[in-house]
Amino acid sequence: MAVSRLPAAALSLKQFLQRQKVLGVYRDLLRTIRKIPAESDRRYLRDWAREEFKRNKSETDQDVIRMMITQAHNHLEDLRKSLALAGC
Repeated sequence: MAVSRLPAAALSLKQFLQRQKVLGVYRDLLRTIRKIPAESDRRYLRDWAREEFKRNKSETDQDVIRMMITQAHNHLEDLRKSLALAGC
């Protein structure tokens, strides 16, 4: 029998790609939040985003993760539209 050299906790390719999507939308969200002019609003949204991602970091169901990625993209687009309307 062949023994795998991968650690037991290694991600599959699908899980790795999905993780990259999650990290990408998280980074995009934080970058967009930095453009908000009011410090209190920036802090509130940054804390909200961090808490949401931390709260869901143990999720393993691929369909649920895909749904949350879609919701995060929707929040990101809404934030970008609001910033564009505000002229930021």
